[in-house]
Amino acid sequence: MGDRAGRDYLLYVGTNVTSEKENTLFIYRVSAATGAFSRVSAQWAGSKPTYLAMGAKRNFLYAVSETQAFRGAASGGVSSFAVDQHTGALTLLNQQPSGGSYPCYISLDRAGKAALVANYGSGTVSLLPVAADGQLGPPVSDQHTGSGPHPNQAGPHAHCLLPDPANAFAFGVNLGTDQVVGYRLGAAAGQLTRQPQPAFVARPGAGPRHLVFHPDGRRAYLVNELNSTVTALLYDAAGGQFREAQTVSTLPAGYAGPNSCADVHVAPDGRFLYVSNRGRNSIAVFGIEDHTGRLSPVQDVDTQGQTPRNFTLAPSGRLLLVANQNSNNVVSYRVDPQSGLLTPTGQSTTVPSPMFLGLVEDFRR
Repeated sequence: MGDRAGRDYLLYVGTNVTSEKENTLFIYRVSAATGAFSRVSAQWAGSKPTYLAMGAKRNFLYAVSETQAFRGAASGGVSSFAVDQHTGALTLLNQQPSGGSYPCYISLDRAGKAALVANYGSGTVSLLPVAADGQLGPPVSDQHTGSGPHPNQAGPHAHCLLPDPANAFAFGVNLGTDQVVGYRLGAAAGQLTRQPQPAFVARPGAGPRHLVFHPDGRRAYLVNELNSTVTALLYDAAGGQFREAQTVSTLPAGYAGPNSCADVHVAPDGRFLYVSNRGRNSIAVFGIEDHTGRLSPVQDVDTQGQTPRNFTLAPSGRLLLVANQNSNNVVSYRVDPQSGLLTPTGQSTTVPSPMFLGLVEDFRR
């Protein structure tokens, strides 16, 4: 959501707090040296701001409101905020409907011209134009259809929408249909043009949730919520298609308890992959092979809390933070840049129902 090694950070924590008056978003300063947290401020940022995205210039922040009703419409909401460059605090600019119910994911296209939203409840994906002043325009939406064999796949559930590195395509990950749907991305014109065939079809009942690109732009990784796996993909940038290279379990051998995957990130240097396990309550660490992108397990580390919904890596790659939704805590880990191994810093902070962590270099003056 860059840093120079050694610089401290600002952390924006989106929550599952339902309120039109109370604080729903929390801002912390995080020490790059120790991983310690100190609260900067707290404020209202819409009801249930469960996913956030910050512009490349760090002057605007966007938040979904993961609800089924917004201003009398059957939709969630999306809010735009100006970011104070002295304090990091947020000032509401405007709000728009999300184009569907229960929006759970937001990203920005590479030029900052559009906000891309996945609406889990309705199974729609939306593009909202972003004006030069940071305000959002009305959504243009596309309805996914279909279902899958798992009980959680009775209908379409869009869970992610993000651009590719070249900003030519956007990909909508649908948990309910086991598909990644590709779109020609016309962000400046406010357009999402669906490709005639899915960009990728996951294994039946896998429940794909989040997609992340490798820094080289030729590989990507798809975390599958329902069968606790992660799929290494080879990316055809010209055609906007993916091909499976490997699918591996995110769980250690012998674990037989309940689990569902949530989040996935690649280390900034592209050498390691991290996945959060809810139920197992762990971060699974994988090494990434240089040329093939295939994965090999490195570590499974306890998250010191319950239901790790989201986590984030510092841009330096030397710090990892985890949001434990059901135990109301955010914890930090030191990352070994050579091995990828995580070591708890011993630092944590209490946040009500933390859902999203956005970490940026502390730019406050």
